[in-house]
Amino acid sequence: MYVQIDLDGPAGTLRVSGHGLPTVELVRAPGTRPDTHTPIGTRKAALLALTVDGEPARLKPARGRLLRSSYRVDARVDGVRYRLVPCSYVESRLTRNGRRLGTLESSGDGRVDTEWDPAAEPTPRDHAVGTALAAAFGTGAAPWWETVGDIVAELIP
Repeated sequence: MYVQIDLDGPAGTLRVSGHGLPTVELVRAPGTRPDTHTPIGTRKAALLALTVDGEPARLKPARGRLLRSSYRVDARVDGVRYRLVPCSYVESRLTRNGRRLGTLESSGDGRVDTEWDPAAEPTPRDHAVGTALAAAFGTGAAPWWETVGDIVAELIP
């Protein structure tokens, strides 16, 4: 399935589209300064607007701190709950209503590699929403113990 990803991090815009896919758009509030760690420029839900085929959807990115799960991104689209959460250094797992759909990988450069679980029978909307979340927020995270080690190492003179 061909997916077109148009990401402009500095401007705070993302559009995911393709033949047979619903169009997903994520826009950062105009005039807000982008952070350097998030491809879309922020993890603050109040500064982001998500639409799927023109209809508003709810987005709730976690703060992104110490634990891998703190980098999760939740979206609710027409009553369906999506969650993207890191599962390794580079990959994140996508679920729909708690059921695993596949793993996605994106370094924040506007490209997303996907590995879908055929048994989950992902829909075109699953493809579009998952791709948008991965492109907008990136995927993967270091385990907590490694992050703590890095912090401690910085404190030791």
